[in-house]
Amino acid sequence: MSAAPRCIRFTVAARTRGRGLADEAVTGSASPVLLGNVETVESDARAAIDALNHIAFLLERTNEPSYRVRAFRKAATTLAGLPAGELKRRYEEGTLEELAGIGKVTAGVIGEALRGETPSYLIALQGKAADGPLVSGGAELRAALRGDLHTHSDWSDGGSPIEEMMRAAIALGHSYVALTDHSPRLTVARGLSPDRLREQLSVVRRLNDELAPFRILTGIEVDILDDGGLDQEPELLAELDVVVASVHSKLRMPREDMTRRMVAAIANPHMDVLGHCTGRLVVGRGRPESEFDAEVVFEACRQFGVAVEINSRPERLDPPRRLLSLAVEMGCEFSIDTDAHAPGQLDWQPYGCARAEECGVPAERVINTKSVDDLKHWLAN
Repeated sequence: MSAAPRCIRFTVAARTRGRGLADEAVTGSASPVLLGNVETVESDARAAIDALNHIAFLLERTNEPSYRVRAFRKAATTLAGLPAGELKRRYEEGTLEELAGIGKVTAGVIGEALRGETPSYLIALQGKAADGPLVSGGAELRAALRGDLHTHSDWSDGGSPIEEMMRAAIALGHSYVALTDHSPRLTVARGLSPDRLREQLSVVRRLNDELAPFRILTGIEVDILDDGGLDQEPELLAELDVVVASVHSKLRMPREDMTRRMVAAIANPHMDVLGHCTGRLVVGRGRPESEFDAEVVFEACRQFGVAVEINSRPERLDPPRRLLSLAVEMGCEFSIDTDAHAPGQLDWQPYGCARAEECGVPAERVINTKSVDDLKHWLAN
């Protein structure tokens, strides 16, 4: 039996229920920019804050341990909150390390920046090509991307505030980014309850006024539940610009059951992007791929206008090449995303672009090559 009839077999009942599926959802490389409003930061502190953030960005970009990144991010936050004149006074008195979050290394970076020097720590990172190309190939496709449709902030399991993430995206040349923090069931990732998501939407509205013409697209990475429902109130999902849906639990579900689960989610009219479809991890101890009928799942994506995500995280690189090639052959559309949890990770799209190029993904089938208006029209239809 071909993929289309098999897909129909899984989806007719789900699509007939349509909104009923949603009703059953469980509720519940660029230099970084300054934190916050740059006009409120004392001018002689800006060079130091920029240097600290630039180092953190490069460490994130090269996937260095998070504790190392946090030291520089925390130091930058401390400096941004100092009263006028205090940084200069403490530097002259030699008391920088008495400030919370400032240690020997970060104090050294601050001192060199205040003296107008490029910090030696930053020079060393640049000497290791931390700001050079991450991967060969995919440059033309990366240049065509206008934004990123899968990112996280410290509202869930990301490490940085929304504004810091978005200012880094602006510095990378993006026109828009979808903020897609986790849904309620993923408690380990501090998934957003309906009330917290509504609160976040208010924050996004304010930031969109401040950051225009850059656009933060409202969104969510919603869990695909065991029965294929989506883990958020359907009324809230309907308000969002972008709904990325992913499987995060029972990844070893039997093949037939996983196929049915994924297709039921894809048939949900609120779903826009199928996130990291196999759930695999390819570094460390790793994690095997979930088993499902890829032809049926990709046929469902094609029929219901759901983009297949090309997840650029180095530990995921999902889908694998054989499945990505199959999705291309079957006529799917795609979204090349970072799944970034920190500002420097927003520069990981080249990993996905290189794989897309290898597998023959046409740029015109990548939805985040569209302008924000064209993308919102695609999402709405």
